[in-house]
Amino acid sequence: MGVVIRYLLAPHVPRAAAGLAIPRTLPGAGGVAITFDDGPHPEGTPAVLEILAAADIKATFFLVGEQVERRPALAARIAEQGHVVALHGYRHRPQLLMPSKTVQEDVRRGADVVQAATGVELAWHRPPYGLYSPAGLAAVRAKNLNPLLWSRWGKDWRRFTTPERIAARASAGVRTGDVILLHDADFYSSRGSHERTVAALRVIVRELKRQKIGTVLPV
Repeated sequence: MGVVIRYLLAPHVPRAAAGLAIPRTLPGAGGVAITFDDGPHPEGTPAVLEILAAADIKATFFLVGEQVERRPALAARIAEQGHVVALHGYRHRPQLLMPSKTVQEDVRRGADVVQAATGVELAWHRPPYGLYSPAGLAAVRAKNLNPLLWSRWGKDWRRFTTPERIAARASAGVRTGDVILLHDADFYSSRGSHERTVAALRVIVRELKRQKIGTVLPV
């Protein structure tokens, strides 16, 4: 039971994540990493890419295999524009609810789909809801993928949040090495949430530039 609880808490409790060797930050990085989960999305992803391009910022996109299958060209566009393409799984399901073999297949199939669409060899993985099961973490590492959680999040999936709240949560007190979690899609969250994320991203970018904090990619 204790092991399960530690996995459940990993995204939120630094001590638990450290005990499992799951990074939440990028120590030694000269800036912050902006990351997006759940895409690619036909509206949210292009809007995010436009903002990033205008600000000359690169980000990391944790893609869902089933969404990449629907929009392989959009996934390829993310990579072509110099962003890091990473894996969020084939389906957006909590690993703790899946049998060991199902989790292994989800990681394998998701990686195959994303790599086929983008031509990129994947290096990073983040699980849906930030929850690793023991079997899931083992499957990810067996696939030579590095797990990465986050240290700051906008909670942009919420139905009643606002762009201002999202931006404040993501950027207030931000420090170099922080990993910021946002979502460029609303497939698994409140409808239209990607629109609030896009609006918040504009504010976050302005705030980072005001503080003269650069952005980095996980390497």
